[in-house]
Amino acid sequence: MSNPRSSSEQPSTAAATSAADRLGGLGKVLIAVYLVLAIAATFRSVYQIITKFDEAPLAYSLSAVAGVVYIVATIALIKRRGVWRAVAWCALVFELCGVLIVGTLSLTAPQLFAHPSVWSQYGIGYVFIPLVLPVLGLLWLRSTARAAGAGAAAGGEGSA
Repeated sequence: MSNPRSSSEQPSTAAATSAADRLGGLGKVLIAVYLVLAIAATFRSVYQIITKFDEAPLAYSLSAVAGVVYIVATIALIKRRGVWRAVAWCALVFELCGVLIVGTLSLTAPQLFAHPSVWSQYGIGYVFIPLVLPVLGLLWLRSTARAAGAGAAAGGEGSA
């Protein structure tokens, strides 16, 4: 004997799961790009700080900060539940502000930067990925929050 209530709930649960699956693919790409950027920015800044810090201390310090932010963002996006969701939001907002502030300063006051940082000229040295990535990450976090809410409303746990 079938339960009429469970069969009527199936479509909405399936729709929430389908939406979460689509978001999961984008999430995997975002996390992979964050991981690559975290490794690249961190190792580049460590090398620059060790070998030629006196040439451009501000730029190399900003690159190190960017590397740490990318590491934190990567971990928070992977976990993205509970307090980690708030950490992800904070890291991505900080990253976006950093890119916008440093990008603008690097264009309006280039004398501050003897060498480029990860965020200089809005991330031009990294094909503008530092500018686009936090925007996509914030949109993804917002979308996964909606998918989780839809899944919970449909009687499931959600996957965000």
